[in-house]
Amino acid sequence: MIALMQRALRAAFMSAEALFNRAFGDRLNPLYHLGAITFFLFWVVGVTGLVLYAFFDTSVTGAYNSVEAITHGLWGAGGVVRTVHRHASDALVLTMLIHAVRYFAFDRLRGFRWFSWVTGVVLIWLAYVAGVNGYMLPWDRLAQYVTQGSFEWLDWIPGFGGTLIRNFILPEHVSNRLFSLLVFIHIGVPLVMLLLMWVHVQRVPKAATQPPRPIALALMITLLVLALVTPVASQGPADLNTAPALLALDWFLLTLFPLMDTWPLGAVWGLVGGATLLLLALPWLPPRRGNKQAHHVTLHPGPARISARAGETLLEAGLRAGLKLPYDCRAGGCGLCLCTVLNGRVDPGPFQAAALTAAMQARGQALMCCAVALEDVELEVEGVASLAASEATELRRLQGRVTAMERISPDLMRLFVALPGNEKLAFVAGQYINIILEDGAKRAFSFANPPADPGQPPSTAGDVIELHVRLIPGGRFTTHVFEGMKVGDTLDFEGPLGRFTLHDSERPILFLAGATGFAPIKSILEDAFRKGVSRPMELYWGVRTAGDLYLLDTIERWQREHANFRFVPVLSEAGDDASWTGRRGYVHEALLADHPDLSGYEVYACGSVRMVEAAVPDFLAHGLGEQFCFSDAFTPTAVPKAAPDETAAPGPAT
Repeated sequence: MIALMQRALRAAFMSAEALFNRAFGDRLNPLYHLGAITFFLFWVVGVTGLVLYAFFDTSVTGAYNSVEAITHGLWGAGGVVRTVHRHASDALVLTMLIHAVRYFAFDRLRGFRWFSWVTGVVLIWLAYVAGVNGYMLPWDRLAQYVTQGSFEWLDWIPGFGGTLIRNFILPEHVSNRLFSLLVFIHIGVPLVMLLLMWVHVQRVPKAATQPPRPIALALMITLLVLALVTPVASQGPADLNTAPALLALDWFLLTLFPLMDTWPLGAVWGLVGGATLLLLALPWLPPRRGNKQAHHVTLHPGPARISARAGETLLEAGLRAGLKLPYDCRAGGCGLCLCTVLNGRVDPGPFQAAALTAAMQARGQALMCCAVALEDVELEVEGVASLAASEATELRRLQGRVTAMERISPDLMRLFVALPGNEKLAFVAGQYINIILEDGAKRAFSFANPPADPGQPPSTAGDVIELHVRLIPGGRFTTHVFEGMKVGDTLDFEGPLGRFTLHDSERPILFLAGATGFAPIKSILEDAFRKGVSRPMELYWGVRTAGDLYLLDTIERWQREHANFRFVPVLSEAGDDASWTGRRGYVHEALLADHPDLSGYEVYACGSVRMVEAAVPDFLAHGLGEQFCFSDAFTPTAVPKAAPDETAAPGPAT
């Protein structure tokens, strides 16, 4: 029964996450940041609560009037603060519950995760205690109802015998000292909750406690809009001589109170106690006798050797060991934590098909944030040069200035970005950088220029990066490049990233480029020419029409100057163009027509996912060894209304 519920909930979450990825992008998908959003809402509740407490009269006679003065004073600002405090409290409970349900759906509560799950259940209890207690303080009719209902419910517990509710039967029974105790509880419980929240995340490596800035900003704007549209108001002063007849309830925090009016109090206790015990026991239900031993994981480059606990994802194990691994969403949506399993078996876990395609799985690739080792495994992490935390500075965040823009064709821009001062960026030919947009989203573009020549005297100017940017209809960054960018603008980026680099061997090299997949291959070729690589090298470049080929004078110069280099352009949509006398069709088929036996070659393929997924299996079927096939694919990032966006991580792209 539990497994059936988990499968149904997991399918619902995966569908919702895919929808949100299309709407907001994987980096700003709120379902990937529920824990961090809860932390943020806690701080909103805390700050607004402190502001309200500064003006709150803690006496029973002055509480209602002080709340009214806050609500209607300061030109309405006090009412906004009160409403934000109320709505943020509701949102906090909602995100906590969704967060818990999501972890239950993905079965992330067993084994070593039991501690975080159990502390999370206690946190839910504390959130409700603090929230219900907060409704007692305005001392209006709703506060009267909540207070009397709460203490009458507590009085059911053997030992109290009605002693609690007697303090709230008549007005003269409610003393200032008793009311101050309620205020103390409302301050003390959140402090205990904050401490437990810190404990809760201690066993989660690299746990995020703050959401991305755009999400935090959107939450604050939403809370402020709600405060203006649905302001909170008191419901008349409390009168213990009469019973409230009509009240507006908060269904997020006061869900149990209608049950207290209609059910026997013992039944309500049974429901709450039973549900709590069931939640606490879920990490062990149903009991499982599977293999609980840890597995050894070897990661490249390095190699680094770590231990993965039963049920622990490869990413969690690596982060716990202090490795510098690439990741973002931690939920199988962004694809940054891509790896290739070299030996051993893994359970790939649940992931978004857009982040890990069937062809990628067939090549042995997996997402570390989802994959769990089933035995000792060996894998290679994509997109990093080192896993050592001590070398974390290798991935740098920099700002460059656009120094030149060359529009090669109507939809292709050659962009030159200079680093400030004498700043240098060491990279390997074939790597890429992530352009960082204003909202933190990333767009990956390959270096189109070779690394600096170490044999030349160092320049006193900053390094210059060459990028090839193709206009993608609806693409945020590429549209800006073509319509808004100008020389002198600045770009934030991080890098270098990627392992699509030339490997040392004696084998002849075949390069396969699709469209602007030419950029990293240009970088590799120019670096190889400078180093005097003598191996035979052939470049097969596939584009739609002859107008999509660019820098042909550069390629012709390569052919004149280097006898070991050959260039073969291929058009897939030449049609009836009689002026084109070259090859037609799919570029990988042209390569196979010239080289039907690939057993002695190295192949480097860079282009769209469709091109790479079509080419690689055919290459392997024609004798190419998997260890000699190196590929990178770029994928357009989805944007709202199904419009394609520019290429973004995962994978080096252009």
